[in-house]
Amino acid sequence: MLSPIPKILYFFFFVCFSGTAQRTPTISYISQEQIKDIGGTVELHCSVQYASDYPVLWVKVDRNRQMDPLTIASGSTLIIRDSRFALRYDTASSSYTLQIKDIQETDAAFYQCQVIISLNSKIAADVELQVRRPPVISDNSTRSIVVSEGQPVRLECYANGWPIPRISWRRENNAILPTGGSIYKGNVMRIAQIRKEDRGTYYCVAENGVEKGVRRNIAVEVEFAPVITVPRPRLGQALQYDMDLECHVEAYPPPAIIWVKDDIQLSNNQHQSISHFATADEFTDTTIRIITIEKRQYGQYVCKAVNKLGTAEKQVELFETIIPICPPACGTKQYSGAATMSTSVAVVVISAVLALFHRNFNTRH
Repeated sequence: MLSPIPKILYFFFFVCFSGTAQRTPTISYISQEQIKDIGGTVELHCSVQYASDYPVLWVKVDRNRQMDPLTIASGSTLIIRDSRFALRYDTASSSYTLQIKDIQETDAAFYQCQVIISLNSKIAADVELQVRRPPVISDNSTRSIVVSEGQPVRLECYANGWPIPRISWRRENNAILPTGGSIYKGNVMRIAQIRKEDRGTYYCVAENGVEKGVRRNIAVEVEFAPVITVPRPRLGQALQYDMDLECHVEAYPPPAIIWVKDDIQLSNNQHQSISHFATADEFTDTTIRIITIEKRQYGQYVCKAVNKLGTAEKQVELFETIIPICPPACGTKQYSGAATMSTSVAVVVISAVLALFHRNFNTRH
């Protein structure tokens, strides 16, 4: 007959068995957040204790929770078929190392080390992999805007990328922004009351230190009523000579422009020629040429401009002179009688001088 087991051994077995049974798995180490460039390599480490009898998984969890979790590895076995992924297991430290080579943008996610304890119980720890990506300006950013003068304006610019891009605003040629200064920082730039001087090209610049950053040009068009300036409000010319009357018009949308004299709208004929020349979307130069001036053509000419936001007008006076004004009365073939224009002017001037000389001579004698 076998001798009975001493009570001390029963106690030893109980303590050992009880201690082992009460040891639950733990994750003693998980890698810190990883930030890598596209094309690089990363290693994610997870060390577990007391998990030899439990499944240990690596699971990819989408950062935005838009996709179901993807199990990558179980224990020391890689589940997915992707040559970029590799798994190492170190028995001495009970560490599971997940390696990802040739990192792509889609690899950015949380990687979760899980120990499955039961059907409804597990322990887990996460490590986030962030992939550096150059900025890309989002489609919900402002592309262009047309607004009437005096209205509030909101320009928006958003960008994707990692790290999160910084947004700044500039104007063409580093012009001063309506908000003051040459640079404004932030996704949204607000202009309380836009002026016509604020129109032009604005730049949204997104930067995050990856590559050079990106820029979007935003066209800001400001609609405003016409403004007319007249370089020479009074012009003199002799009979039978030509003269140009000019107006500079600033307006947007481009206005309808007419010339009026004595409440009658003028048109092109043998007595006058009207031309418009747009130097930009907002600027138009208009000229009326009075051809071979007759007495009835002296007087006030009115330049009028009209668009949907308003009307403007300015007057130009044409008065009679004895001596022809040159130009436009001489020196170029585009005026009427140009073949003899210079000679005619000279004859008129010489005749006037001789007449004055004879008058003075007769008075003295």
